Amino acid sequence: MAATGAATQITMTTYERPFGRAFEDFEKGDVYRHWPGKTITAADDHLFCMITMNHHPLHTDEWFAENETIHHRNVVVGNLVYSLALGMSVPDVSGSAIANLEIESLVHRNPTFHGDTIYAETRVVDKAESRSKPDRGIVTVETKAFNQRGEEVCYFRRKVMVWKRDHVPARKRPYPDGAWGGD
Repeated sequence: MAATGAATQITMTTYERPFGRAFEDFEKGDVYRHWPGKTITAADDHLFCMITMNHHPLHTDEWFAENETIHHRNVVVGNLVYSLALGMSVPDVSGSAIANLEIESLVHRNPTFHGDTIYAETRVVDKAESRSKPDRGIVTVETKAFNQRGEEVCYFRRKVMVWKRDHVPARKRPYPDGAWGGD
């Protein structure tokens, strides 16, 4: 096919990645399946233990775990499992939140071991408009974490304060628009 000599117009679209949700985006009963999962290595567990000053040998001493515990292997510290599941939920739930208000409950249902891969999903339990500030609301969610065998390893319920859609602050960048010319 021969060129006609006419200039071709290229349309460019800039996409903003959603990160969190506004109050109106939450519906009771909705489930968010977070992605991707995370395989927890011994190094992840040991670093988390050292950073948080949890030096229990169950987590950091292989010989102790093999010979002195009921599981006969290292168990990942529970707060790391919780932190990973919470972190996995941030893009879907609290990425644009004003504040995490409370953790109502936290339950470790099964142990997590070095080499396990954690996946998580969150369900919206309730939502209520703020009684004192009309620009926000409170969303209650439950999150479950599962290992690669499908066993539930962690459950927590929390309340998050989020903006209503018309009040979500615009995301700013430390550079001007137009980095690619024409956007």
